[in-house]
Amino acid sequence: MTDAKMVLMANQIASFFETQPGGDQAAGVAAHLKDFWEPRMISQLKAYLGEGGEGLHALVVEAGKAL
Repeated sequence: MTDAKMVLMANQIASFFETQPGGDQAAGVAAHLKDFWEPRMISQLKAYLGEGGEGLHALVVEAGKAL
């Protein structure tokens, strides 16, 4: 998938979890990614984060540390 599509999808997940109550929305993002994204998608996200993660929601960046 293109990086732009991956960023869009990850940011949509983060936008959902941002509205959820509780103190650790990043953990929710990480859990969702682990449960529903295939390993190639997670690898792509990790690589993109390693390159700076331009355009990613802050919750995705934080969740990336748990992946």
